[in-house]
Amino acid sequence: MIIKGKVHKFADDINTDDIIAAKYLVSTDAQELGKHCMETVDPNFSGAVSPGDIIIAGNNFGCGSSREHAPLAIKGCGISAVIAKNFAAIFFRNAINIGLPFLESADVDKINEGDLIEIDLSTGAINNITQNQNYKTQAFPEFLQEIVESGGLINWVKKTTKSR
Repeated sequence: MIIKGKVHKFADDINTDDIIAAKYLVSTDAQELGKHCMETVDPNFSGAVSPGDIIIAGNNFGCGSSREHAPLAIKGCGISAVIAKNFAAIFFRNAINIGLPFLESADVDKINEGDLIEIDLSTGAINNITQNQNYKTQAFPEFLQEIVESGGLINWVKKTTKSR
């Protein structure tokens, strides 16, 4: 699975309240949440995102509460993947549940805001088209790619149980 998009870059310790403020937790609509994604960190973020764009971040992305609203807001605003130095453990599960791919890479400091990058989830290759640089991370496991392609865990379960 190949993902290609423009980079939106964030620092370390972006928590779930940064991703989606608590006042918006009355909704579970991804598009509605997406309108407010990252607004406490960057009020112009959701308006600057084009479908398919990618978030690059530092350490501890998605720390804080266990709310599934955070990855839902990211996906709802049009972000197709998140690459960070590392993630809070609960964010892993929630991202997979809603079909948002994430990768860990020590090379995020080499990627700049606005760069165009391409990610091959099958191989873990990150190609920075803007800088003509390549980075390597772990491949995204095939079964997780299937969940992402299905649009999340619930859709994947429905699809796999129908085929049996």
